[in-house]
Amino acid sequence: MHSIDSQAANHYHSIWQAATRINWKIEDLIGGDKRLNFTQPFLPEALASVSAISCLTEAEKLKLNQIRGNSYLYFFGLCEEFILPYVIGHISQIQRSDLYATQAFLHFAEEESKHMLLFRQFAENFEQGFGSRCDCAGPARTICDRILAHHRLAVALTTLHIEWMTQRHYLESVRDTQGLDAQFCCLLRYHWIEEAQHAKLDALMVEDIAQSLSPQEIQTAISDYFAIVNLLDQVFHEQVQLDLESLSRAIDRQFSEAERAEIQTTQIQSYRWTFLWSGMTHRNVEGTFRAICPSSQTQLLEKAKAFG
Repeated sequence: MHSIDSQAANHYHSIWQAATRINWKIEDLIGGDKRLNFTQPFLPEALASVSAISCLTEAEKLKLNQIRGNSYLYFFGLCEEFILPYVIGHISQIQRSDLYATQAFLHFAEEESKHMLLFRQFAENFEQGFGSRCDCAGPARTICDRILAHHRLAVALTTLHIEWMTQRHYLESVRDTQGLDAQFCCLLRYHWIEEAQHAKLDALMVEDIAQSLSPQEIQTAISDYFAIVNLLDQVFHEQVQLDLESLSRAIDRQFSEAERAEIQTTQIQSYRWTFLWSGMTHRNVEGTFRAICPSSQTQLLEKAKAFG
């Protein structure tokens, strides 16, 4: 069981207080007259990378953008499926006297389950409005089980990567982009607001776990983190193929080999940049790696080069 020092306890207290002031409900964001607008793109170009695909018309690029919006939220939901049980497991390791830490992580878990329900509601609305089937990689539970089989610090580092990646996406790409569907942006905004607290909590969790490990164990965990990154990269390659089939159905068009190759090349690099590079190169992720194992920051940035 882990004991929290007084400085960390103060951090947990302030994070918990900030989190309890954020109080949105799923029905406030989606459902009823709150509908997706399929005449507009969902994702900014920085995250979707469709504009440079020469073999697609503007209408076809819009369809692919929306397919990417669907898979974007699917992957966040998938990640939260492994984050939720992981956080619950971490709570069981906290001493009962550390009540602010317990409260903060319980709130974290509650919000992650709410996000999962939000994204499932989105998936239903998307399916109703898009007009054709869009498949996503999986089964999600199988992917999550493979991630959770790795070292617990590796899972915490992956969670930290995802939390800071979420912040980067919204602040650098979504918040000030004009012309996107307002409903989709609303979902991203309220998700971002709560994930801001989760990122701080996860940084404390990584620090807490690392303090209980030997340098050799930390290096093993970092190697496991890179194994998870490789697993996710494989999943994104699978998703690109599924997106291509979804696009073909949506626009009733068969692509030539050259056209398929162009779309695949662009989209694989886009998934890697969006979900891998943008998390691995976030300054706070780099800082955490440097803090727990100084030599690992170089490993992190070298690995990220393949995805940038």
